[in-house]
Amino acid sequence: MAQRRRAITTDKAAPPGAHYSQAIVAGDHIYVSGSGPFEPITHKLVEGDVAVQTRATIRNIQAILEAAGASLADVVQITVYLKDIADFEAMNVEYRKHFPTDPPARTALAVAGMRPAGRLLVIDAVAYTGRRGQGA
Repeated sequence: MAQRRRAITTDKAAPPGAHYSQAIVAGDHIYVSGSGPFEPITHKLVEGDVAVQTRATIRNIQAILEAAGASLADVVQITVYLKDIADFEAMNVEYRKHFPTDPPARTALAVAGMRPAGRLLVIDAVAYTGRRGQGA
């Protein structure tokens, strides 16, 4: 029987901080768990403003997608969880650099209780790898 879903794990992205997979591949979809601004090797929080943390987080998502055989170009939906909604514009400036054309659908919202201290955002993503190069 064919495997219906498989977990993705890579040491090129920060490891999960609890009991969950970095991503799950189910059919033509890749569901990337909420990722944060952590160094893959040291597992330490990347210190800096929200732009620096956005860049580090997207780098982790990119590594997870690559481990699953995909890329940022395959992302169809993203959710950005910000510690402070006042950081939205700075996050958005950095985010645009990674999705310059045909950006994925996105939701951004502020959440309370972001951990660890100093963490400014979490981003999760869904990628679709089927029908590459074809219209909808």
